[in-house]
Amino acid sequence: MAKPNKKGPKRTVQISCLQCKAPIFKYRKGGKGALVKCFLERIVEDHTTKTCHCPGCGQEFARETMMRGAPVYKMIGGKVHMK
Repeated sequence: MAKPNKKGPKRTVQISCLQCKAPIFKYRKGGKGALVKCFLERIVEDHTTKTCHCPGCGQEFARETMMRGAPVYKMIGGKVHMK
């Protein structure tokens, strides 16, 4: 399978916790669909201290896995908000 483009899209989105509104990531997202997965190489700013857990309330918002030969965070539905 093809690897994702390392440079990625130019548009950045702010990802925050839906429960406590704490910022989680600043991410370069392509397309206009829902946020299903985040490629680690496209994360511009990371505000988390513990992997896949919100820095504010500690809630798990994603699961770490591999896709297309690259590490990704698969988002759990209804846990994050994208702006």
